[in-house]
Amino acid sequence: MAGLARIGEDMSAPYVRNAVTWILSRQNPDGGWGESCYTYNDARTAGMGKSTASQTAWALMALLHAGEAAHPGVTRGIRFLLETRGSDGLWDEAEFTGTGFPRVFYLRYRGYAKFFPLWAMALYRRSLSAEALTREASVIHLRPGGARR
Repeated sequence: MAGLARIGEDMSAPYVRNAVTWILSRQNPDGGWGESCYTYNDARTAGMGKSTASQTAWALMALLHAGEAAHPGVTRGIRFLLETRGSDGLWDEAEFTGTGFPRVFYLRYRGYAKFFPLWAMALYRRSLSAEALTREASVIHLRPGGARR
């Protein structure tokens, strides 16, 4: 989604909206997202698994780039990240979220659970700020250059 948004793709295009719908349909009851390595053996398990900080962050970043900052599912995902941090403010992740070779070996990148959630939360904050600024500008009718009328 980030790449599509960056090249100016229409984020209301049917294929983008289908992707958003699919991502939201895979959100776990705890507010997070996850997928196990079993997906390689059974495609029916795609997007299903224990919620992890990194996979939740990836789902959130896709939704945010698709313009879904105000969606309740995004709010629940951010809440999941905030509530699952350790005492050091970061996340631990025991699950394998990287693939070496499907069905052969999987990887646990220790950094994924540290920087992707922070990135997603920063993007969320920036997305909300951009939406709030747009709303405020339309209410107070900013002139070009930012001066109020």
